[in-house]
Amino acid sequence: MKAYIKVLALSTVVLTSACKDTFLEEKPFSSYTPVTLNDSLGFEASLVGLYNHTSTYFSWSDQQGWPSVWQVGTDVANATANQQGIEIPYYNYALLTPTDGAAARTWNRNYVMINLTNTIINGIEAPTLTAISKTGKDKIDAEARFFRGYAYNNLATCFGGVPILTQALTGPKTDFVRAPVEDVNKLIVEDLTYAAANLPDIESVKTNSKGKLYGRANKFMAMQLLAEAYLRMDKPDLAEAQLQSIFSSGRFKLIKNRYGIKAGDAGDYYHDMFIYGNQRRVQGNTEAIWVLEQENPTTVVGGITDNPQQRRTWGASYHNVQGMALSDSTGGRALGRLRLSNWVLYSLYKPGDVRNSQYNIRRRYVYNDPSKPATYGKVVPYTGTDTLFNIAPHTTKWYQFDPNDTFGYAMIKDFILMRLGETYLLLAEAQFKQGKLEAAAASINVLRERSFANYPTVGKVTSADMTLDFILDERVRELIGEENRRMTLMRTKTLVDRATRLNANSAVNPLRSLTSTHLLMPIPLTEIQLNKDAVLTQNPGY
Repeated sequence: MKAYIKVLALSTVVLTSACKDTFLEEKPFSSYTPVTLNDSLGFEASLVGLYNHTSTYFSWSDQQGWPSVWQVGTDVANATANQQGIEIPYYNYALLTPTDGAAARTWNRNYVMINLTNTIINGIEAPTLTAISKTGKDKIDAEARFFRGYAYNNLATCFGGVPILTQALTGPKTDFVRAPVEDVNKLIVEDLTYAAANLPDIESVKTNSKGKLYGRANKFMAMQLLAEAYLRMDKPDLAEAQLQSIFSSGRFKLIKNRYGIKAGDAGDYYHDMFIYGNQRRVQGNTEAIWVLEQENPTTVVGGITDNPQQRRTWGASYHNVQGMALSDSTGGRALGRLRLSNWVLYSLYKPGDVRNSQYNIRRRYVYNDPSKPATYGKVVPYTGTDTLFNIAPHTTKWYQFDPNDTFGYAMIKDFILMRLGETYLLLAEAQFKQGKLEAAAASINVLRERSFANYPTVGKVTSADMTLDFILDERVRELIGEENRRMTLMRTKTLVDRATRLNANSAVNPLRSLTSTHLLMPIPLTEIQLNKDAVLTQNPGY
């Protein structure tokens, strides 16, 4: 987009200096630029661009270890010998410095989002804009403000206080200063409160010829994000109010029965939710609040940005094992860039928990290459380093196989960014922090009842079980492979304790040098150096 704007500006200069012919003068009717963003088509194109940009948060393929940054060196995962590189400072924390590429990427993606949203917000709130009704303006404003709140909440969680921008940049700026985190929080609350009040109900989103556009922002997305932000701000009562509004809407239901395109195959109802073709609300996923929809670029131009690496990161590199062939049932080609921690694999789940079934945490492979008759159909044994990444136990949530792309460089699966399972966990956290232990246990038990066939004999918990640690444990059981675990532990300030207590015994690439400094990421050194007209302070310890 930046390149397009620069070329357009340069072309205008050339045409103006070359001739005066009026027939060469063009009037742009819609554009991303603040000057020409003045009609409904332009605003709609800009809003769609926000979803495109959001996908770039997850799809960086130049650094294939990007998904590992948010999981390794926490309590849930370790980098394998098949690591890619950018994740190294996130288990060997002594190497995490202000020149870190992951911190720079995080800063960049969020500030690009902020500038994109400011362009829309400034344009739609301009007093001179009269071509759109107030109701139309409010909806456009709300959608943009949701994404600005999303970006600032990411920044506040990862960096603390950061520069606040509410006007689109139209030229270089070199005098940024960090605002106190309280001021950043205030803007997040203002944006998300406005979004929750003015975004549509999920059943009132825009439609096209194929039906309702459930992938577009709805008010419940804003409520859930606001609740999470309130929890980070230690305002659990306000968080609970937002979450209860989601439940009282009656729009969402936990998945408790088989559904979708493989309902007749071996599997279970929890696994169904993560099958490619089952993830969206329109496909039967009744607990989906926000699904960032992706499409196969061979059939939909621009269906994905870059080439998401989640399947390659989370899955095992089983194709390296003689007698194993790439297949749909084994999830497609993966590289095993991370391995679930021993705590997750051997201590976390109770017997009978569907979330730990063979369909959800794969622990067993069968030789499936018919061209190798000596082994075909036999169980693949665990031998040597194969257990670490070639056939390591792993979540199946990112399985996705395209027979036309067996190499599997791109993952074209949707991203389930918010669902009702997490809503219950956030509610339990908010209730626990208010001392409502019975209520917190009841919220957890809704998920436990869904997860255990022999509930309440085994699965049920009581108020005596309610601690922040237990709730964070339950988040892993429910959300492994989905949540950004690092940001959860940074938000709850539990990263140091949980990572060192539960995941300090990895045989490969063990956790090193983790301290309270790492509850925040370093401010990128390039941002500090380029900010020549003011001091952009660094986070303590870096």
